[in-house]
Amino acid sequence: MEKVQNETEKKKLQRRRSSRISFSARLPEDVCVAFEDCICAVKYSTDPFSDIRESIIQVIQNLGIQDWNQMEELIYCYIALNSSEVHTFIQDAFLSLTFSTV
Repeated sequence: MEKVQNETEKKKLQRRRSSRISFSARLPEDVCVAFEDCICAVKYSTDPFSDIRESIIQVIQNLGIQDWNQMEELIYCYIALNSSEVHTFIQDAFLSLTFSTV
């Protein structure tokens, strides 16, 4: 009987753990030095394209990104840190910036 209770308790604990949401985000370990001091923030958005685009502009300006290799690293960070549902917004935001002046 004790083993059954332990198994039941384990299942309850697993369900509780799997329903938790983590709001922490970390940069991938293999990003370049330019981004190592950056802070990742979680944001809920009703306009993900505009919010991501604005975030990208802020990072570019704050870090002084001027070459394509750093821009590729930045794209990689955004993709790695966000769910696949957001990747299209990230792609569109980056592409919109390549055809405009920041």
